[in-house]
Amino acid sequence: MVFLRVLGAFAVEVDGAAVPLGGPRQRGVLALLVAARGQVVPVDRMIEDLWRGEPPSRALTSLQAYVSNLRRLLEPGRPPRAPARLLVSAPPGYALRLPPESVDAWRFEELLDRARAVTDPRAARA
Repeated sequence: MVFLRVLGAFAVEVDGAAVPLGGPRQRGVLALLVAARGQVVPVDRMIEDLWRGEPPSRALTSLQAYVSNLRRLLEPGRPPRAPARLLVSAPPGYALRLPPESVDAWRFEELLDRARAVTDPRAARA
């Protein structure tokens, strides 16, 4: 089970254990994917955002390394060459495929939506 915390300190747990996310750009890749809520983030946009409009000549290679590292961190038991299930390649880029309860901000939004649909204030608070 993967759980991402983005409300407060950015952190990831895999099966209850904290996972080191690496440097700022690798963390940035994961943040861009979380913000996209499961939608594909194009490679060009990721490069533009990660290097703030001034990418180095090897930006694509670096991005691919960040994605590879994150895949290993998020799915430590995945056999070599097996397709990733959580951080997937999807033309023209990458997407994060996690259920809503795996990201604290997504879960929070889901709970707010449910509370708004309830007319009894005590039930909404619960």
